[in-house]
Amino acid sequence: MKQIVILSGKGGTGKTSLTAALAHIAANQHRLVLADADVDAANLEILLKPEKLEDFPFIGGYKAEIDNEKCTGCGRCYDVCRFTAVIPTDSSENRYRIDKISCEGCNSCVHQCPENAIMSERTTAGTWFVSRSVYGTLYHAEMKAGEENSGKLVTTVKNAAIKKCGELSEPLLLVDGPPGIGCPVIAACAGADLALISTEPGVSAMHDLSRILATVRHFGVTPAICINRSDINPNKTRQIEEFCRNDDIALLGRIPYDPTVTQSMSKGLPVNAFDSSSPASIAISGIWEAICSIIAN
Repeated sequence: MKQIVILSGKGGTGKTSLTAALAHIAANQHRLVLADADVDAANLEILLKPEKLEDFPFIGGYKAEIDNEKCTGCGRCYDVCRFTAVIPTDSSENRYRIDKISCEGCNSCVHQCPENAIMSERTTAGTWFVSRSVYGTLYHAEMKAGEENSGKLVTTVKNAAIKKCGELSEPLLLVDGPPGIGCPVIAACAGADLALISTEPGVSAMHDLSRILATVRHFGVTPAICINRSDINPNKTRQIEEFCRNDDIALLGRIPYDPTVTQSMSKGLPVNAFDSSSPASIAISGIWEAICSIIAN
């Protein structure tokens, strides 16, 4: 099994669009399995249009709940909560409720309640799915607002995808990773053979690029870079190119600004499925050839 993860130092660099376009090419050459590891804002399915086959609950952390029949309104829970999750109700009596989004599950209120009127239970923090697309099986998820452990949900999604790869002959796992450098990114790039980092020649390009490179290298993943919308700021593009040369990082290609990409997004299609002859599609084909050369070695 070969595993490629597409990452970016920040959102908005075309990471998911690139992943979908690579899937369109790779599916013709490999037994492809896909994972959308951007569980906080998953949208790869918009471009792949999969059919959902199964769904599974993801159990997250603990949340407190007040039993109003036992509660005497002493306010001890309100005093000890450090996250302002305990809120007085609007009633004339001294009563409180728990704001589920603010609750961090620390259980301070549970232990401090003199009437044992507060319970703490695990909650369903999200749902993960197994879906069928024209490019291969897609594993993806939806995280509920304000929930924790998105890194664990990424691991759940990836493990399911890896298990599917074990059922196939010489599979390729293509992972659409989350932006940034947090726990979900670490979970997404774990075990990858190659981390393709999508960047663009903006003001923060070098700052964001340096952070994500340090992250993937720390975990022993080989990095490579492609520059999206490379012609919008030639000076910044040259700066990124020079950085790659000096740091011995493979620069796999430059994707020019192409209105066809916007048109394909409006149709909900990978750009090369919409128009394989567009400048962006041709550039992505070159990037895929470079990826194949790297993972073959």
